Amino acid sequence: MSKELKVIPTFKTEDEEREFWASQDSTDYVDWDEAEAITLPKLKPSTRTISLRLPEFMLNELRVIANKRDVPYQSLIKIFLKERIDQELKLDAGASAKQT
Repeated sequence: MSKELKVIPTFKTEDEEREFWASQDSTDYVDWDEAEAITLPKLKPSTRTISLRLPEFMLNELRVIANKRDVPYQSLIKIFLKERIDQELKLDAGASAKQT
């Protein structure tokens, strides 16, 4: 027995649609059991520009490593940060599991 779904209204702007979905339960409008998973291969994660001050020697060392790996140094910094974040999150998860 499936429930009767409400009709999704037509929106004039993205802001109007955003407001609507922020206040509605999507299960009233969409049968998620019938949804299909899709892949969006060209979708890139949102990024934000930041200013980061590094000692010159550190930046030079990063550039040397990046050059050896044949990647831009800014990409290398992101790789290093992601690896360390993942490592820290695993440590935190392990510590939380031990406390329970």
